[in-house]
Amino acid sequence: MAKCYTGKFEIVAFVASYHGLTQGAGSATYSAGRANGGPCMPGQLAFPAPYAYRSPFKKADGSYDWETEMDFGWAMIDRQSVGSLAAFIMEPILSTGGILDLPRGYLQRLSLECKKRGMLLIVDEAQTGVGRTGNMFAFQHDDIVPDILALSKTLGCGLPLASVSTTPEIERGCKEAGFLWLTTHLNDPLTAAVGNKVLEIVERDSITQRASERGAQLREGLLKLKEKYWCIGDVRGRGLLQGIEIISGADTKAPGSELGQAVSERALERGLSCNIVNLPGMGGVFRLAPPVTVSVKEIEEGLQILDEAFDYVLNQSR
Repeated sequence: MAKCYTGKFEIVAFVASYHGLTQGAGSATYSAGRANGGPCMPGQLAFPAPYAYRSPFKKADGSYDWETEMDFGWAMIDRQSVGSLAAFIMEPILSTGGILDLPRGYLQRLSLECKKRGMLLIVDEAQTGVGRTGNMFAFQHDDIVPDILALSKTLGCGLPLASVSTTPEIERGCKEAGFLWLTTHLNDPLTAAVGNKVLEIVERDSITQRASERGAQLREGLLKLKEKYWCIGDVRGRGLLQGIEIISGADTKAPGSELGQAVSERALERGLSCNIVNLPGMGGVFRLAPPVTVSVKEIEEGLQILDEAFDYVLNQSR
């Protein structure tokens, strides 16, 4: 759609991105799955991911200098581009990439830079949309509106439902250009009815507020665990999408993938399933995304299990 509307073909994405594994989406996925896949789509350009915990871009006080990092990223893009920049596709929180939450103001600046270059901004909210982060959509955190919005997982509540939303102007331009896209299950009434009901319940039951409140409870508990266990290097995320990065050395911040895997296995034995992301250059990152209907008691129980799992594994490794 972006290529059709703009008449251009270059697509920019974060180096820690995950957008799928079909030819177009897979070509814009840099977090994993690229090896031995053959040629990607032409015009794929990678952009530095906002990884505050390990970024080499620091201010004099040691804080994350995302503005300079973004300047560097665009300088690299502008040098590589052949003048056919169509779109920047991104996740407001890079989930598979290790729960990398964008700093406040990042998305506004990114949107502005795209406009300067005549690019569309595509926001992929497959994992962040429909209330999980404490807003209906995570892009609302920075008060911007994307040119194209992609939703899936959270919209179908377990059923294979996805949607693509855009502006009337882009829709009209694509139609005039002869854009064609369809699937076997396009406009399936069953999944469409489920999607409508999901949106109704999210509004009716104030799910975004619940996610914000339970997310604050979860984050507070994770920060307490960070104070207690040296191997927790970072806690990050938003709402009910939180991550904790495991390290093997407090001074070096060396990745602690094996330690994280051991904690994950111990937690599973106790009844808590914790998805862990192991990517090159980062420690094992726990991706904690409880159901948006989770209760206060269930959050407490989950934190207790994590506490016991860390304690058990660290004592075993002594």
